[in-house]
Amino acid sequence: MKITVRYFASIREAVGQGSEVLDTSAATLGALRDELLARGGAHASALARGKAVRMALDQVLCDETAALRDGAEVAFFPPVTGG
Repeated sequence: MKITVRYFASIREAVGQGSEVLDTSAATLGALRDELLARGGAHASALARGKAVRMALDQVLCDETAALRDGAEVAFFPPVTGG
């Protein structure tokens, strides 16, 4: 299935792009994150399991169990703090 992945803030800076269209076999957000981690390099560093990363599916905050569908938009971003 084809999905659009968007990266925001420090994650966008680390991976060097704001978005990309991917052909993926991942069924969930967690599986997609694992696919991106397997790329190594900047993706592995920015999306590492020990890092706090928020995820959204079609502009709704979700956890890693959220199911992907063809044409979905996924966003990865760091937690936002105010002050």
